[in-house]
Amino acid sequence: MAKPLVNKQILIVEDEAEFRSVLSQFLKSLGAVVHEASHGREALNMLPSARPDLVICDLEMAEMNGLTFVERFRAVDATTPVLVVSGTDQMTDIAKVLRLGVQDVLLKPVDDFVRLRETVLACLYPDMFTSQVDEEEQLFQDWDALSQHPGAAAKLLKQLQPPVQQNIARCRVNYRQLTMAEQPGMVLDIAALSEHDLAFYCLDVTRAEEKGVLAALLLRALFNGLLQAHLANRAHRLPELSTLLKQVNQLLRKANLDGQFPLLVGYYHRGLNNLILVSAGLNATLTANNQQIQLNSGVPLGTMNNAYLNQISQHCTAWQCQVWGAGGRLRLMLSTD
Repeated sequence: MAKPLVNKQILIVEDEAEFRSVLSQFLKSLGAVVHEASHGREALNMLPSARPDLVICDLEMAEMNGLTFVERFRAVDATTPVLVVSGTDQMTDIAKVLRLGVQDVLLKPVDDFVRLRETVLACLYPDMFTSQVDEEEQLFQDWDALSQHPGAAAKLLKQLQPPVQQNIARCRVNYRQLTMAEQPGMVLDIAALSEHDLAFYCLDVTRAEEKGVLAALLLRALFNGLLQAHLANRAHRLPELSTLLKQVNQLLRKANLDGQFPLLVGYYHRGLNNLILVSAGLNATLTANNQQIQLNSGVPLGTMNNAYLNQISQHCTAWQCQVWGAGGRLRLMLSTD
């Protein structure tokens, strides 16, 4: 069987010896020539001889951390792809490395080696694989300007809204939206996680004004990665969305985005025909299997240190979800036919 990384030079910058060894052996099994460094300073010293085609680095390391390493590496090499694999929960650090031109960020622990393989291949062969890298770079390359110019941030957010009809994860999905004004109100994002499952969220940005728009942009860039990392630890079980929303609540606080952020998150598994909805501040009504189920709003994210949520789970092959809040009303429909 052909090995996709034959003759590719990969530099791993990681201070956890055990994980570094596992990662090295995995990449070697795909044909790569692997160089290892335990911190950023050692990696910089290796660059003249290693000449990597890809750099994989952690962020939290002694001697020289990953952020400093990427800054210095990008000063001398602006083109070689960099993949960050880190256990950090500092959203500001992730935003900084994305602004420096990092191709992708995976959160530890990395248990899904199929996804790791796809991410490495996407970094090395970008024309052959689709990813969210361009969108993330668009969001973060001028983050300061977006923060200072709410109109530009709102315009970008509107451009990133998903198409009203699409086929993803072997499902047909469409939505209808009613907002109260031209300004962003209810922001929706839908994405396939694999050919078997998809996730979506709806955020009312009106309760936090300009910071609501910035929170929506951050969620747009980071939510799927957070959910993928969560699912990797679930051993093929359905996600605990309440745990995920508590993590999002913490990240919003660490990013200094204060205010109230009413958010509803959904997950649908096509193979199991299972829908999970969790609300933190938005009202919702689910219609499925000829019955209506009311989901109470709960408490918006950002209100308290902890997240207080309401959740429902339903087996269904088709469903409609009405979501509403101060920013408007939205109807999302899914069918597996």
